[in-house]
Amino acid sequence: MKYGRSVVWFRNDLRVRDNETLTRALAQSKEVIPVFCIDPRSFATTNLGFPKMGELRKKFLLESILNLKESLQNLNADLIILTGHPEEILTSFTEQHGAQAIFFSEEVTAEEVKIEHQLEKKAWSKGIATESFWQSTLYHIDDLPMPVSQLPEVFTQFRKSVEKLSSIRRAEDIPKTINFPRKDVKATEVDIQKEYGLEKFPSLPNKVMKFDGGECSGMERLGSYFWKQDLLKIYKETRNGLLGLDYSSKFSPWLALGCISPRSIFWEVKRYEKERKKNQSTYWLVFELIWRDYFRFICKKHGNKVFQIEGIKNQGDSWRRDSADFQRWCEGKTGVPFVDANMRELNTTGFMSNRGRQNVASFLVNDLNIDWTWGASYFESKLIDYDVCSNWGNWMYVGGVGNDPRENRYFNIIRQARNYDRNGDFVRFWIPELASIEGFDIHQPQELPANILRSKRIELGKTYPEAMVEMEKWM
Repeated sequence: MKYGRSVVWFRNDLRVRDNETLTRALAQSKEVIPVFCIDPRSFATTNLGFPKMGELRKKFLLESILNLKESLQNLNADLIILTGHPEEILTSFTEQHGAQAIFFSEEVTAEEVKIEHQLEKKAWSKGIATESFWQSTLYHIDDLPMPVSQLPEVFTQFRKSVEKLSSIRRAEDIPKTINFPRKDVKATEVDIQKEYGLEKFPSLPNKVMKFDGGECSGMERLGSYFWKQDLLKIYKETRNGLLGLDYSSKFSPWLALGCISPRSIFWEVKRYEKERKKNQSTYWLVFELIWRDYFRFICKKHGNKVFQIEGIKNQGDSWRRDSADFQRWCEGKTGVPFVDANMRELNTTGFMSNRGRQNVASFLVNDLNIDWTWGASYFESKLIDYDVCSNWGNWMYVGGVGNDPRENRYFNIIRQARNYDRNGDFVRFWIPELASIEGFDIHQPQELPANILRSKRIELGKTYPEAMVEMEKWM
C-alpha cells in the first residue's frame, strides 16, 4: 500500500544500514518522519531497589539515539525525539502531522509486545495503518525450517536445522536520501543528555574498552576488528579472554540496540572469508550469532515463562532471597577474587566477558543459592549490551530452568580461574588491594599464612572481605 506520509518508529533498530522498517517505509511513502520515543518506564526503579536502566546503559542508549539523529540528518532528514509512552504519544503525533501509517520493528517479549498491541489498537481507531517487520535476528522468522511453536528445546538441534535448511537474507542498503517534510515537522533541539541526567563518567583505565553508542561506532569497531587488526581469524582461540580490548569482538552492545544488525556482521564475515581467511574462528562468530537468534525465538515460543522463577522447565522454587548476600555479590565483595573482579568490571564499565558472566552467575545461583531472577535483573540494570532475550535465556540456562540438556551448570571457580587467569593479572587489575600477591595465589588469599598477608598489608575482613563460602571445595 502507498502512503502520502508515514512515521518510522525506531526501537531497538537504531541504524540506517540494513533497516527493513526504514527501507519499506521509504518504498511505500512519499514522505517519512523518523521518531524515537524515550519511555520513562525504562528508567524506573525495580522492586530490588536499583534502576531498571543504570547510568552506563543509559549513556550508551542516549549516544546511540544522537548518532542515529546525525545519520538521518546526513540523509536530509532528522530524528524527532518524543518523551512518553509510545502507545499513547505516537498516534497523537502521527495524527497531528497528517501521516497515514506507522512503521516499526517487531519485538518478542511481553512489555514490548504489549506496547505494540496497544499502539496498533489506538492507531486503527484513528484510521492510521501500522506495519511491523521482523529484523532482530540473523535468520528471519519466516525462513525457519519449523514454526516457532515447534522450536527444539536444545540449541544444537536448532543450529543444525537452520544451517542445513535455512538461508540468510541479504542486508538492506543504506537509503540514498529521505524525503522529510521539513516545513511541517520541526525537530526540536533537545539536550537529551542533560535532560536525562546523564552523569559525567571518569575516564576508564588502560586495557578497558571504551564503548561509544551508535551505528558509526559499531561499524568502526567491526572494521577495526575484522580488517584493520585482522583479529577475526583468531576469535575462537581468544574469545574466552578476560583482560584487554580485543580478546573478543565485543559487538554485543551495538547488537543489543540494533546499532548494527546480525546480518551486516554475517555478510562481512563472508567477505572476510573470501578475501582473507576462512577457518573455525570465522565460523564461531556466526555460531554465536545463531545462539543469539535461538534465545530470541525461545522467548517468542515461551512468552513470560522466561521471566518466572520456574523458568521453562517449571522447576519448583527453592531459592534463597538474602538481600545482604545479594548486595555483596552486586558490589564485588564476596571474598572470592575471581567473582569480585568480574563484578567490579561490570559496575565500572557496564561490560563483562562471557567467561566472567558464566562464573558470577554460577556463583550466585549454585554457591549462594540466591534467586536467579535477581541476578538477571541486576545484569539488566548494568550491562550496556543488555538484550532481554539473551540475558534472561542465559540466566535460565545457568539456573537450571532453561534450555540445557544437563541438569546442573556448576562452575568450579578456582578451576576456572586457573584455566583463564592463571597468573592472576585480571584479578590484580580489578582488585588493587590484593595486587601485591604474586601469581595464582591472588585467587586464594585465604590460603596464605597470616604473616605473609600482614607483610603485604592485607587483612582479610578489613582490607578485603572474608570469603562468603568455603573455598576448599574448589581446591
